Formats: sequence, C-alpha cells, structure tokens
Amino acid sequence: MSQPVFTPPQWLTPELLRGMQRGIEKESLRMQANGFLSQQPHPAALGAALTHPHITTDYSESLLELITPPVASPKAALQCLDELHAVVNQALPAGELLWPMSMPCPIEENDELIPLAQYGTSHAGRLKTLYRHGLGLRYGRRMQTIAGIHYNLSFSDALFEAMRRDSQPEGSLADFRDAAYFGLIRNYFRLLPMLIWLTGASPAVCACFVTGRSHHLQRLSASTLYLPFATSLRMGRLGYQNSAQQSLGIGYDSLSAYVAGIRRAVGTPHAAFARLGLDDAQGEPQQINDHVLQLENEYYSPIRPKQITQADETPAQALASRGVAYVELRAVDLDPYAPAGISLATACFLEIFALYCLLMDSPLLDQAETQLLQQQLELVIDQGRDLDTLARQAATASWHADMGRHLQAMQPLAHLLDQANATDSYQQALAAMQIRYHEPAQLPAARLLHAVETQGSLWKVGEQLARQHQLIYAQTVASSRDWAQLAQASRERQQVIEQADQGSFTDYLRRYRVQAVAGQMMADQTAAGQTAGHH
Repeated sequence: MSQPVFTPPQWLTPELLRGMQRGIEKESLRMQANGFLSQQPHPAALGAALTHPHITTDYSESLLELITPPVASPKAALQCLDELHAVVNQALPAGELLWPMSMPCPIEENDELIPLAQYGTSHAGRLKTLYRHGLGLRYGRRMQTIAGIHYNLSFSDALFEAMRRDSQPEGSLADFRDAAYFGLIRNYFRLLPMLIWLTGASPAVCACFVTGRSHHLQRLSASTLYLPFATSLRMGRLGYQNSAQQSLGIGYDSLSAYVAGIRRAVGTPHAAFARLGLDDAQGEPQQINDHVLQLENEYYSPIRPKQITQADETPAQALASRGVAYVELRAVDLDPYAPAGISLATACFLEIFALYCLLMDSPLLDQAETQLLQQQLELVIDQGRDLDTLARQAATASWHADMGRHLQAMQPLAHLLDQANATDSYQQALAAMQIRYHEPAQLPAARLLHAVETQGSLWKVGEQLARQHQLIYAQTVASSRDWAQLAQASRERQQVIEQADQGSFTDYLRRYRVQAVAGQMMADQTAAGQTAGHH
C-alpha cells in the first residue's frame, strides 16, 4: 500500500461537517434472575412495541430494541440512549436484568422457549410475528437472539455539494449523493476487518448457544466455549449467516443495482425454504413466503443504505423513490463494559471511520477483491488477535501494518470533527483506538476473555456487569420526556391500526405474497433495462 494512504481534500472545512446527524439502535436481551432468557412479555409500562417510536422488540419478546432519534452529536445520542435505559430499568419485571453482551445469555435447550415478539392482532402486527416464525424455521431461533448496535449516520448536503464541485460529475446532487454513499459502503467493506478487530467484543459464547450444532469452538469451561484469539464471533459463521443469500450477488456498484438485487431476492423462490412449507400441518402460515428473503430486512449485511419509509413502503421502494438518506453501520458488538452497550469513544470512532470511507477513492468491488476481503474478515473474526498467524496468511500478511497507516491517516479528520463540534472527543476516540492497536491486550475482546478466564464462565462476567449497569440506571433520572404519555399514545395508535383492518389476515397475507412476486418482476425488468443500456 502506497503512503500516505489518504490526505484530506483541501476544500474540507469544519463547517461542512456540522450538519451530520446520527442515531443509535441498541438491542438487549432480558434475562431472568436464574440467568436464563426471560419468558415474560414485553413490559406493559413500555407501551406497544408495534408503534412506540423509541422502545420496541427485535426478534424475541425478550429482545428489547432501544432507538434514539437523530441528533446533532454523539454525546447527545448517548444521552438519549442512557435515558431509554433508565426508563426500561424502571419497567423490568422483578429480578430481570439486561444482558450486556452480543452473544446471548443462557437459553433453554428447547428453541421453542425463545418467545417470538408479539405485536397485537392487526394484520401488520401478525405479519411481523409470522416473519419471525419464518426466521426461526429457516435458521433456528438461537441465531436470532444475538444482539448488537446499529449506528445510523448521515452527512450534510453542504458536504456533498463541496465533494461534487470538486469532482464535477454529470447528474443531480441527489444522484451524486447516492453514488457517494455507495462509495462509502464499498470502502466500509474494505476496512470492515479493521473495525471488527478494534471493537469486537464477542470472543466467547455460552455453551448452550451451540447445542445440537456443529461448531469450531474450544471449551474454556463447563459452560463457556471460545476461540483464544477471536474478536467477534457474532460477525462470523456462528452469527447471522444465510447461505442462500451468498449466491444473490447483491451489488454495491450503484443504488439501482442494489435495489434490483434486493427486489430479486424477495421475489425468488428458494428450494430449501419451499421444503419447509408455507403452512404447518394445521394449515397455519409459518413463513411469509418460501423465497430467498421473506422481507428485505432478512438480508444480513454489515452495512445498509437507508431511506425513511412512508406508509406501506418497503425499504427498497423508499430508496428507489428518494435515494439514500443515511447509512446503517451494523457490525458493532455490544460493549459489555459500557452501560449503554456503546462508549463515546466507539461512537466517535465510527463517525471518523465512516467519514474516511466517504472521502477515500472507492473503485467498484470486483469478485477477486470481494473474495480476498471475505478471507481477511474470517481470519480477523476467528484469529484476529494472533498477529503472528495473520502475518503468515496471504490474505492478511500486511494487514496489521496497513491498519496502523489507516489510523494515522484518520488523524486530520478527527481534528476537523473536533473543530466542527467544539470538542476533543474525536481525537480522544482515535487515541483510544491507537492504544488498542499498539496494545492488543486492551481490545474489548481481550479484556472480556481475560475476565472470563479469571472468573470461569461468560455468564458470571455478564451477570456481574449487568448488575453494575442496573445500579447506574437506577440512579439515572429519565426526565426529558413524559414516557408514560408516550407509552399510552403507542397503545392508542396500535388500537387504531387494529380497528382499521379490513378483511381476514389470510387475504392480507395472500396479497402480500403476490406483491413480492411483482417486486421480482420489476427487478428483472430493471436489470434487463440496465443490460440493454450497456450494449
């Protein structure tokens, strides 16, 4: 790799970085006093999971999802997240704790004891639960209990206008912005192993997680399995994987190629999923369809381009209509040592990292580079803290040295972001990552594994940290909003939706399945048009 890796463009000023917006989505499992996954419903005091804007559930009734609004600084986002934790903490059933790790707390052997999230009796609510039933059928419910951080980030139009003036492309600002976001996404894939190495915090799992599954883990104790040099098992082959998706070839060359690929996947039947059956033995639906994806959200990617959806609009329709509004960074493990699951240092580093990916040159990804990146990723996930092994592998021979150069090249961006926000948080965050780079024992995965080895089980460490975090949130005052009123409004909104439904759920589901096929036909037509345009 030639030096320097990257020099910030001359036109980049702090003012251009002032319009950034960010929001955080944080998933957390609720754990019973006995250490096992909660069997209690979503706490009633938190309102309706279907319609609450900030507190909902993900896959399971026991898997909370906390969502901050878009705000003007990472510190503000973390303050919102702290407040959401305080609200949840007050509403948890007696004895329950929030499990502080990405890989789940102890789970009963019977997968069916992982309760699916419930969203009421409306067609939309029942469809959400059916989707989760289908996921469990396809991949097993255990995989769906993995939690993480999604960091949503957008940049100002002023920044895109300055970038556009510099490169003078044809087309509108909107077209340029979409292309720039896809450039960011391609570079994110290129640097993903670095992000996972620096922030990964899931080197071990409770042994019950792999009950009945073949795996490549080693035994650390009776209740804990691990890999000695792993960084993020959540992002590896034990985590969110879908072999059916790997043949999709969903590309990141352009917005239109990405949208067409997603639509094709939602509309393409898959033999293995068809064999599972659309309905169970009693004739009840058990998956939305037998396609590669039931819904677009089933596409597991470490980053997603996003646009805010409007009523009855799919994510791909929103993207096709209005372009990319922000990116969702999805490769971040819960930090077990941060009460909110993410520290200010990690939040600020994610923003430096994303800005770096945006501003660097970003050629299209070809198959050879994609395969190399996949090899790098697998090595870093499973063996990343064994630098001698990485140095001996062709895919990662110079990888660690390259990471050092990237961290150095990010320094001016951290300085600019600090100037833009009148803070020193960004340079402090980068300094924290530099320490991890030079002292791998300071990596979250290394710290966690040391604690697990000392205490003898992942559960002991997790439970202790969960109690510490609970004490912190018991003393946090959730005062900025009337949370009881927000919860009541969400329940009323759910009632309105339920009362407005027409016809039977069976008819609703039939229409939904037809729309998916129509989406595939549209994607095929788009692809045909693009092909015709190339000749």
